[in-house]
Amino acid sequence: MTENLLTIREMCAAFDVTPRTLRFYESKELIFPLRDGQKRLYSKRDRARLKLILRGKRFGFSLEEIRQLLDLYHMGDSQRTQLQRTYETALAHLQAMEAQRDELTEAIDELRDQIKWGERELAARRSKASAA
Repeated sequence: MTENLLTIREMCAAFDVTPRTLRFYESKELIFPLRDGQKRLYSKRDRARLKLILRGKRFGFSLEEIRQLLDLYHMGDSQRTQLQRTYETALAHLQAMEAQRDELTEAIDELRDQIKWGERELAARRSKASAA
């Protein structure tokens, strides 16, 4: 049985997270390691959940959204509800990220224009100063 279980150190190494992160996710009821005294042992299920948590965080999902999506796994409908809700949440996040990207692209373009204006102004003032 223990051959499928990982210690906290092994989980940290496998997923490049800190023990504090794992304990935090446990406190938020996102993962449920087994306890052997003070030792935490992580199952294949915990590893799968952590992978989904980290992916969700990367995509901008809140921990509450992730928890709700993970909780849908046991609905008894072959994960149809979980998949549908994940799809809807992902679509909403994609739209928000694309809007943020568009706003950022616009700001970058405006900043580039301002920098070019500044370069022209500096060059014009240099040439005035050298002509005087």
